[in-house]
Amino acid sequence: MYGRYWGAIEDSYDFLHFELCYYQGIEYAIASQLAVFDAGAQGEHKLVRGFEPVWRQSYHRLFQPDFQRALEDFTKREADALEHYFTECLAKLPFKHQ
Repeated sequence: MYGRYWGAIEDSYDFLHFELCYYQGIEYAIASQLAVFDAGAQGEHKLVRGFEPVWRQSYHRLFQPDFQRALEDFTKREADALEHYFTECLAKLPFKHQ
């Protein structure tokens, strides 16, 4: 299950984001016996709520060769940083892995 788009006219609703994006979805997933609830990419605030980090993939086709080369160079360098970040996120989870 995945869902994320919502809004409110007023700004004075504490924790509305978490209620609508996570808590309601978690309750629905449990009641419906869904095996997976996808909290979406990014956000260290999800770690303290028990959402484990997961690897994401995206696929793009670029038609500008110079841009393609630049992006390939960037993604190679970014891979090491993401590996480190992923490990740090796992260490911040509120439960321990056996």
